[in-house]
Amino acid sequence: MQKLVEGIHQFQNGIFSSKQRLFEGLMDGQHPLALFITCSDFCIDPNLFTQTEPGELFILQNVGNIVPPYEAAEGGASATIEHAVSMLGVKDVVICGHSHCGSMRVLLDQSQVAKLAAVQSWLCHAESTHRIIEENYAHITDSAARLTATVEENVLVQLEHLQTYPTVAAALDRKALNLHGWVYKFETEQVYGYHPQDGQFVPIEGTKFTSPSATLELPLI
Repeated sequence: MQKLVEGIHQFQNGIFSSKQRLFEGLMDGQHPLALFITCSDFCIDPNLFTQTEPGELFILQNVGNIVPPYEAAEGGASATIEHAVSMLGVKDVVICGHSHCGSMRVLLDQSQVAKLAAVQSWLCHAESTHRIIEENYAHITDSAARLTATVEENVLVQLEHLQTYPTVAAALDRKALNLHGWVYKFETEQVYGYHPQDGQFVPIEGTKFTSPSATLELPLI
């Protein structure tokens, strides 16, 4: 706690003054560039690796960057999605997984959370990910490679779930929204984006970015 308190004082006495106008401007309302859905793991700081300022991202972080299907949705995740798309009018939604994801490791071996009912219930929303790995990746026995495949497949599964939300479907239909699947490899600072045309994740490079079509052509799951 002492480190947190010291950080508050450092922010108030050194950083805030240089960004005071930015924070004052936020009082006029929220106009985020994107809804950014990612994992709550310790290594993920979306504003840091996208170099965005407060107010530029509407961030949803949870265990495993999971989006419950609309029919099973309740609570914060679904409310955040509807708020961002319908009320804030974001033009882009990013679902971002990451390397060495502890949540995906647990998904592959749920004996680790045998006594954690809430975690087990939450991971049910990634059951399709688990099934895809079991049925389609049996040939991958290396644990690191298997985990990487799980992280990537889970991003695609959650993008499928996202499209079950009426607000998202409506925005996609009128071509007012783009969906993006990313994987952040924090140990090398690389970010990979899913390219539907190639059916794979490729490095996001350069300073120009061409948005994919409004609805990603995802594989059926």
